[in-house]
Amino acid sequence: MRDEASGVTGSETMATASPGSRAPRMRVAARVVTEVTAPAVLAGALLVVVALDTATSGTSAVAWGLLAALFAVGAPFAFILHGARRGAWSSHHVNERERRPLVLAVALGSLLVGVVVLAAVNAPRELLALVVAMGAGLISVLAVSRVWKVSIHAAVAGGTTVVLAFMFGPALLVFGLVALAAAWSRTVLDDHSVPQVVIGLCLGAAVAAAVFGTLR
Repeated sequence: MRDEASGVTGSETMATASPGSRAPRMRVAARVVTEVTAPAVLAGALLVVVALDTATSGTSAVAWGLLAALFAVGAPFAFILHGARRGAWSSHHVNERERRPLVLAVALGSLLVGVVVLAAVNAPRELLALVVAMGAGLISVLAVSRVWKVSIHAAVAGGTTVVLAFMFGPALLVFGLVALAAAWSRTVLDDHSVPQVVIGLCLGAAVAAAVFGTLR
């Protein structure tokens, strides 16, 4: 059917409207992926997986996992949420580069305490190696963030992929697809550029390979 006033057919109108209508849906999908692959989510899940694989019983696995997660995820994330609520940064993703050094420093301090506690109570070697690798990853991201806004989402996702491959074999490199999805979501939401997510992926993977691969 042709619009008499504009001379445009109904099918032509639908065709031109389609790309614009896809954009909001893409952003919704990207937002979901960003939340599901958030650093706290991936780090917490990875700690539980490694604890389950290395502990001698289900009870000890829960205990090790909760203890590691308290210092590596719980305390830093509580600090981030508190800052977001009082307006120190825009959200729990801390999109402002200039605010990230403080957040990363607090997270690193919590991790260091966690390493000391886990070592003192003879935690499984792989779990301790993972927490140390997380600390090394934070140091590297902190160093870069002082001059450039590298993607923490991508860095954690890249590191998670490498740790899973070390723990369960090369087949788990397929998790890299999740890491790529995390990187994609950050660019779609305009929180990072393509170079920022690419460097994040490479940085996280390299640190995990060097530190976790050596200490496990």
